[in-house]
Amino acid sequence: MTLAFLTRMLFSAMIIALISLVARRSPGMGALIASLPLVTTLSVIWLWHDTENTGLIADFMTTNMIYWIPSVPMFILMPYMLRHNAGFWLSLAASVLLTFGCYMLTSVIAARYGMKL
Repeated sequence: MTLAFLTRMLFSAMIIALISLVARRSPGMGALIASLPLVTTLSVIWLWHDTENTGLIADFMTTNMIYWIPSVPMFILMPYMLRHNAGFWLSLAASVLLTFGCYMLTSVIAARYGMKL
């Protein structure tokens, strides 16, 4: 592994750890930080650093937005299940499966309209 890769990995892990720490004290603030497109922003910075290819970055951002849409049901299902005592692991598993299914459906729909994701 290169030093640049290790630096990226460490910086990204620090953001996730920071979000977790903040969320313990203030769920709202933790959610706000987590909802920021930090991973996308970092990915775009690293992609620019590696390629300086604006077309590639534009394609990445468009596809990222398209895949954001099917992730929304997860944020509806998981809190619903948790509030109805389904348990954490079952709620998480159901939410991940729902999101995966929504991603697959999105890919099928996109392909029908000639979009390559």
